[in-house]
Amino acid sequence: MIPPSPVRLETEPWQHDIARAITDPAELLRILGLDQRDLPPLRATGHGFGLRVPRYFVGLMRPGDPRDPLLAQVLPLALEDEVVPGYSVDPVGDLSALRQPGILHKYRGRALMLATGACAVHCRYCFRRHFPYAEQSGHRHWRGALETLADMPEVDELILSGGDPLSLSDPRLAELLAAAERIPALRRVRIHTRLPVVLPGRVTPRLAEMLAASRLRPVVVVHANHPNEVTNQLGNALKRLADGGAALLNQAVLLKSVNDSADTLVSLSESLFDIGVLPYYLHALDPVAGATHFDVTREDAKRLLAALRTRLPGYLVPRLVHEVPGQPYKLPV
Repeated sequence: MIPPSPVRLETEPWQHDIARAITDPAELLRILGLDQRDLPPLRATGHGFGLRVPRYFVGLMRPGDPRDPLLAQVLPLALEDEVVPGYSVDPVGDLSALRQPGILHKYRGRALMLATGACAVHCRYCFRRHFPYAEQSGHRHWRGALETLADMPEVDELILSGGDPLSLSDPRLAELLAAAERIPALRRVRIHTRLPVVLPGRVTPRLAEMLAASRLRPVVVVHANHPNEVTNQLGNALKRLADGGAALLNQAVLLKSVNDSADTLVSLSESLFDIGVLPYYLHALDPVAGATHFDVTREDAKRLLAALRTRLPGYLVPRLVHEVPGQPYKLPV
């Protein structure tokens, strides 16, 4: 029904940056001037879901600080291999929500497309770190995924996720967006991405122009977890999208030893607003196997939310939520 059109393959400058991403923990520690003896035991290589982090993001880390909150989000630790009851490989019920490879349908009025399994950074708390992208990614099943979406007239918002949908090149994204625009029921396209945070150069003029020209109202949800990630480069990149009419939101994950303090979260909200991004969600950790050490208790999370409410105007207080499989919306904590 909606066949993909051929696209001309081309290499974009930001793709070179991804190709140069650091994948060796020893190299990362050497760049940061860290001794492995000052850190918890590292995860053995070759176990899958290894280290991947762009050099730009490494440049935001504090040299010589083994407790740097940005480093904590990407460094693979041995304790990720511990089996902990209650933490699973499919913590939010993605597999049961598949309507067809590449399309998840959980909530009324919107559907999510797993546009690709690729990502520029491997965040250790990623709730899809075990997802079988080889079989289920929309990148491999675009035709069927779009046909399924076209047969869902109750859906008026397409959410592009992954992986990271901005891992796709501009020509591939243009192809996908053009196909989505031909589905009459769709009104909005929402892009969930961490790529501008870890590699602001990904927001090319072509990407901004593409979203500005679309008949679908673009909503871009970036994933920044710490104020040190909110830079002038990120602000300049996102301004290109805002100037084209994109709504800009942020979804942070509440992470132990990264952002589990009121001072940090207040600074994050204010820094985001300074660059035109509205805090949207503060998401409790999804209980994914391998990420137990990031979990913050619900009681502590509620105390943090109360502190934010006393220190921030209401529009800068993100909604503290968690996802429960089978529920019709994300639930407040």
